[in-house]
Amino acid sequence: MPRVLLAVLAALALMAGPAAAEPKPDPKPASGAGVALVLALDGSASITQGDLEFQLQGHAAAFRDPSVADALSAGGALVTLTAYSGPHSLKVLIPWTLLKTPEDARRFADRIDATPRGFQGDSTAIGSAIEEAAKLFAQGGDGGGNAPRRVIDLVSNGFSNSGLDPATARDRVTRRGVIVNGLAILDEFPWLEEYFEEHVIGGPGSFAKSAMDRASFIEALRQKLILEMVSLPDHLPRQGTGTP
Repeated sequence: MPRVLLAVLAALALMAGPAAAEPKPDPKPASGAGVALVLALDGSASITQGDLEFQLQGHAAAFRDPSVADALSAGGALVTLTAYSGPHSLKVLIPWTLLKTPEDARRFADRIDATPRGFQGDSTAIGSAIEEAAKLFAQGGDGGGNAPRRVIDLVSNGFSNSGLDPATARDRVTRRGVIVNGLAILDEFPWLEEYFEEHVIGGPGSFAKSAMDRASFIEALRQKLILEMVSLPDHLPRQGTGTP
């Protein structure tokens, strides 16, 4: 090949510069929150209408608590409120909502107060509730699947008596990186917190708390929400222990 042609080709190569890199696909959009929380309330037959109202009012009061509102500053929380009873009964009461400020928390509390009642079910299928709650993280848009931590926050006053075994469901979802925490209402079974620790909760730093009356329920839930919003997994308490 003539030297002049070789020189021209070399000059063109220098002008073009290095080959352009292959364009990379856009990353999945972030959830905008440090934690995604599925709040799962017990709407089974073991819960009276008064007990269900007790749970709803307790959650509203907890989100109005200044310490919970302040905890949102640690990175925000993407929260959805649900209720469950028998197998495949999980119902979304409030869809995924991004909370980052005290005003967000108060508005969420107002939405809890306005949630329609009268959705009480039959049996208590905790395993099914865990599996269906975990599926909510995979929803499109603000499904919470991109949050650094994904937590199922399950309340019940009884043990599972229907559907999938809770420990089996827990093991399935924790293998996918989901944490399961529990809040046991001890109005019927004083050993329920121990049952939660053995059969329900799981994942790094998972824990169970218990409550007997409205005051202790709000306090336990307050502590639980703060831990879930501000603590990294290796700093969370061991199962069944710890306060913020």
